Amino acid sequence: MKNIKQLFAALLMMCTAVVSAQNFEVDGICYNITDTANKTVEVRKGYTNDYSGSVVIPKKVKYNGNTYKVTRIGIGAFFRCTGLTSIEIPNSVTSIRHHAFDGCIGITSITIPNSVTTIGDKAFHGCTGLKSIGIPNSVTSIGGSAFDNCTGLTSIEIPKSVTTIGNYAFYGCTGLASVKIPNSVTSIGNYAFYNCTELTSIEIPNSVTSIGGDAFSGCTGLTSITIPNSVTTIGSSAFSGCDALTSIEIPNSVTTIGSSAFSGCDA
Repeated sequence: MKNIKQLFAALLMMCTAVVSAQNFEVDGICYNITDTANKTVEVRKGYTNDYSGSVVIPKKVKYNGNTYKVTRIGIGAFFRCTGLTSIEIPNSVTSIRHHAFDGCIGITSITIPNSVTTIGDKAFHGCTGLKSIGIPNSVTSIGGSAFDNCTGLTSIEIPKSVTTIGNYAFYGCTGLASVKIPNSVTSIGNYAFYNCTELTSIEIPNSVTSIGGDAFSGCTGLTSITIPNSVTTIGSSAFSGCDALTSIEIPNSVTTIGSSAFSGCDA
């Protein structure tokens, strides 16, 4: 029994040493080592206090005699940091991970550097104060619910590098009046623009083959839409509740129209 206790204590000490070696803090920003060989780190959630005010993330950070490159904004790194007002992301960062800025209601604008290739699920979910955001041509995917309920967002230009707009990507963006979808996008996810009530028109490029279920449901301000002859599937309730929509032309390419696709389109 004594030997088992000693072994457990030794293992606990080893685990503690590994954790402390992997995580550290420099100038008020916490990091997690992601690759010891290539010396890369990601920004992580603060140990005790939330980040607030203006935060500038450096390209590189020194710790224990080593220099590490900052390549990711980690999962939930700034989760519900309601006091955060601005953030500067360096062009060393390639990924903004899930929930990275989820609930950061104090941020009004953000510039994503052209080194970033992926924006994770719910990365900016609930950033109600966000009025503008620049997405660079390096981004290839916008995760599900990435800008879900960003009610202050008025316009968005999706770069030509993006091929997929994830489910719930702009769900509940009630202030969104202008969206430019490039001809690189092949699919618009379920609930992608659900309840975007300020959206009056949308042009879907001829690269899109499927419009997801409830994709534009509840877009009560939508008066016109052009569906290209590349689309083969219109999902269930895709345009449900678009009561201002007066006309729509469905091309011969469409083979499937889901149930309630145009339900409640009273006009």
